[in-house]
Amino acid sequence: IIVMFSDHGFHLGEKKHWRKFPLWEESPRVPFVVIAPGLTKPDQVCERTVSLLDIYPTLIDLCTLSSRSGLEGNSLVPLLQAPTAPRDYPASTTQGMGNHAVRTERWRYIRYNDGTEELYDHQTDPDEWYNLARKSEFTKLKTELAKWLPKINAPDAPVQKK
Repeated sequence: IIVMFSDHGFHLGEKKHWRKFPLWEESPRVPFVVIAPGLTKPDQVCERTVSLLDIYPTLIDLCTLSSRSGLEGNSLVPLLQAPTAPRDYPASTTQGMGNHAVRTERWRYIRYNDGTEELYDHQTDPDEWYNLARKSEFTKLKTELAKWLPKINAPDAPVQKK
């Protein structure tokens, strides 16, 4: 079994940012490859939105290990078997205390620790330029996406002084 992933993206001036830390698409996105003998096929590509939290549950399934409760990720074995299968779990990203994003196939919903929100439709706005969060017609969608936000917010780790 081969699992390959790399560091996350970097903004090079998009939205006036020159760093790795925003919750927009460019920053949390990573290259990710899984090859499972007897399961994946050459040149197989899956376009589903997944999370690195899914790696451990996937390896548990692929290696037929005992399952564990309390894991935040979900096994990707169904997508390795059928790359176009539906996926009922969005990916989530956290950057600092209380700042979270939820990404589905179509939508990115961001809620910051001060309560401000952003909502982007990747079908019509893949570069996330048009924040739809203040439009009343998206209130129900935001409520649905907010259900996937983390329930527990751990404080940032203390900075080690040298």
